[in-house]
Parts: sequence; structure tokens; C-alpha cells
Amino acid sequence: MFAIPNQSSVPMAYTQFTDAQDPADHDAFVQAEGGSRLKPSGNRDRVVDVMEELFKYTLVMRQHFDLFGDRHSERKEREVKRLREIEVTKKEEKAGVEGNATSMITANTVNGIDVKGA
Repeated sequence: MFAIPNQSSVPMAYTQFTDAQDPADHDAFVQAEGGSRLKPSGNRDRVVDVMEELFKYTLVMRQHFDLFGDRHSERKEREVKRLREIEVTKKEEKAGVEGNATSMITANTVNGIDVKGA
């Protein structure tokens, strides 16, 4: 089983970010790397490492995407829906046959033959 080590947690993360900068002050904005970014540190390096691993994992597993999109719970839901549709279709077919029988009883002709004998 594939597992990613828990390296992405940052202690006291709220203290590890730069102050947000006004984009109108271009020099300060560029210096702050866009403002409100994780400060350069070992914590940031670990977060970047994890993101790189996730990116690489995505590239490797992309060809197997269909395997991950086929979940047990979703298959169960599809099966229940399919069985409901079959049941509805059977009821509609039965109603159609009964409806034809009823209309044949009240009809004067069936397949061009006078059934009332008139």
C-alpha cells in the first residue's frame, strides 16, 4: 500500500507565514513572494518535498486513474439504481400488457376482425 509520510504538518503554522503585502506596492509584494507565504525554513522544505512527491505520484498513477474511480460504494449504488430501473421497466411492461387487454375488451375490432359480432 502506498503511504506518504506525515511531513507536511507545521507546528504553530500561523506564526510561519509572511505578512500579506499590498499588490500595489510591487517591490514589497515581490520581496514577500506575493505576500502571506510560508517563510523559508525546514518546515517549508518538508511541505515542498511532500508536494513534489504527490505530483510525482499523480504522474505515475495517472494511467491507472480508472482503478481509483471504481469504488465499492459507487458500484453498490449503481447496482441498486439498475435494479430499480429494471423493476420500473417490468411494471411499465405489465401495465402496457394489461392496458392492451383492457382496450381489447372494449374494442369493436382486433387486428381488423369484428369481435363484437355486430
